[in-house]
Amino acid sequence: MDDFADGQTLVKLSNATLGDLPEDVQRPNYDRSALTPGIVHIGLGNFHRGHQAWYLHRLMQQGLALDWAIIGAGVRPGDAAMRDRLLAQDCLTTLIELDPSGTSCEVIGSMIDFLPVEEGNGALIRAMSDPAIRIVSLTVTEGGYFRDASGHFDASHEDIQHDAANPDHPITAFGAMVAALKHRRAAGVPPFTGQCCDNLQENGDVLREAVVELARLSDPELADWIEGNCAFPNSMVDCIVPATGPNELSLVRSIGIDDDAPVTHENFRQWVIEEKFCNGRPDWDKVGATFTDEVHAYEAMKIRILNAGHQVLANIGELLSVPTIAACMDNDLIADFFRKVELDEIVPYVGAVPGMKPDAYLDIIARRFANPAILDTTRRVAFDGSSRHAGFLLPILRDALEAGGSIEGLALVEALWSRMCAGTREDGSAIAPNDPHWDALNEAALAARETPQVWLDQHDIYGDLAQNSDFANAFSAWLRKLWSDGSETTVRAYLAS
Repeated sequence: MDDFADGQTLVKLSNATLGDLPEDVQRPNYDRSALTPGIVHIGLGNFHRGHQAWYLHRLMQQGLALDWAIIGAGVRPGDAAMRDRLLAQDCLTTLIELDPSGTSCEVIGSMIDFLPVEEGNGALIRAMSDPAIRIVSLTVTEGGYFRDASGHFDASHEDIQHDAANPDHPITAFGAMVAALKHRRAAGVPPFTGQCCDNLQENGDVLREAVVELARLSDPELADWIEGNCAFPNSMVDCIVPATGPNELSLVRSIGIDDDAPVTHENFRQWVIEEKFCNGRPDWDKVGATFTDEVHAYEAMKIRILNAGHQVLANIGELLSVPTIAACMDNDLIADFFRKVELDEIVPYVGAVPGMKPDAYLDIIARRFANPAILDTTRRVAFDGSSRHAGFLLPILRDALEAGGSIEGLALVEALWSRMCAGTREDGSAIAPNDPHWDALNEAALAARETPQVWLDQHDIYGDLAQNSDFANAFSAWLRKLWSDGSETTVRAYLAS
């Protein structure tokens, strides 16, 4: 234990120091040494630890699911740094709930190991081949599923081509899953359930397609076995979990805990899961998850109103130098823009779910976004727009065009994204690269200043939408106005329309 400058005790997080934590910090009441693994999770970011790992921890607090502990994994070199941080504190994580009424804190212990991050993913394949592992779950971001502009698996991607040619030494998570399933089939071991926990509509189906079609490139019989025996349940996940930076590290230390990987989160979680598992599952419904056959309706409501709504806010927020989503909601112009786009052009294409209508859900989302305790940056929300606009906004735009509805607001959102990708804010400050494809986006955005159609001709994002004259004309008009009159004046013109 170390001391703060003011004399307070700072407890280095570990199994050995759980009893030394401040009295008001909740901690595992189960024997972590007795836990055995049942889940391998690929992608140990903040969201997984603040969401799925929390649900499992809460089951363990009831003395349940003690044979379902999580083994963490990653397939990118950068994952090794997270591995080092978590192993140094026995894979414990401090969760800090941020709410205007107060802050609460708990330490969760449902994760027990983190596999080496290595070339060829041998350790990951061996772990997933173990009969004890009955679920392999993933949070690898919306853009991590190798999908083309039509939303289907992109078998031509160089990483997929590598794994097809080198199935025993894959570089992708899906290649590692295929290799492990091959070992399980050969050994007569039942398959695991593949559980996508990313913000994608029909996310289980997306994962199934990635795994099955990758397997088909090298072993069609294995692909057929996977398709006939594995399960890939669809799910909807929801909790606002900001990135961890200096403020979050300072906050956890102010509580008295030395944690190099804390997670802050809002006072809201939701997990809706399709009841489709092939090798057992934890009873997550006992701690608040919902099992239903209507996952698609829940996920459509959430992805369209919340995730698409995030993109409505983030780009105008960046351009006007508004630092957080809560601050965007506190800005009358941006808040009015958000609500008009939502009510006029998003909510009409969202169906109700049991006990919740879309307009009522919008009110809940607006309150969550406005939570000043959640310092969720516009930059984080705007990150990877090439995946998030394609996945969250463009399907709504297609529905609106088909229905003959208004698209002016959605076209303006796309124009604001293009203007943001030009790399400067309205005050002249630079916007640092904020997308895996930033160079291409920046080049297109600068060219689109004179020729707006250049932006829409990014086929991997817009596909055939570029040839839709209603959308193209609205987009071009808004983008020209953004460059000539500025973002604030342009948004005011939309609000007055």
